[in-house]
Amino acid sequence: MSDEPTSSFYRDNAATYAARERTLPIRRLDAFLSKLEPGAAILELGCGAGHDSAYMLSKGFDVTPTDGSAELAADAETLLGRPVEIMRFEELDENEAFDGVWAEASLLHVPRAQLPNVFARILRALKPGGHFHATFKAGDDEGHDGFGRYYNYLSAELLSDLLSAAGWHSVVISEGDGSGYDGKPTRWLSMRAQK
Repeated sequence: MSDEPTSSFYRDNAATYAARERTLPIRRLDAFLSKLEPGAAILELGCGAGHDSAYMLSKGFDVTPTDGSAELAADAETLLGRPVEIMRFEELDENEAFDGVWAEASLLHVPRAQLPNVFARILRALKPGGHFHATFKAGDDEGHDGFGRYYNYLSAELLSDLLSAAGWHSVVISEGDGSGYDGKPTRWLSMRAQK
């Protein structure tokens, strides 16, 4: 998250956001985890309140949760009982450290112009053959929602092109309907790729 209104939203609304009713994306989590060896090292980018990390930890994986919001990271630490690194996506600077990267509804806040850099950083952070999962709100134009949060609103074609240009392999993108924190109907893109 580099957009100031987006950062301000999560800073000012962390407690409400963390306490919201949210259904875990179990099907996506299980599909992602099924591609990894037991105990594999996973980096979660934008862990929010920590629920996805908690699920992966409960399955025996070695999870490193991170979030760009100090306030959300504190909420996640309370849930997880372990440190959560405060890190923006563009600060990721690891080399072949993880077997998987999980980024559920987080990279959608990265400005389009910065996505190639972030995708390259994630690629570098993964071990050879590592797996990457992320979800985005579908659309054609960048913009802000009713809360002032920035979204990159990608088409499946643009997302595929960005990933291929960054050197990702085995890219699979699916689309589905759902909603978000604002409760509005949303078209979602779910992607997985491999280093």
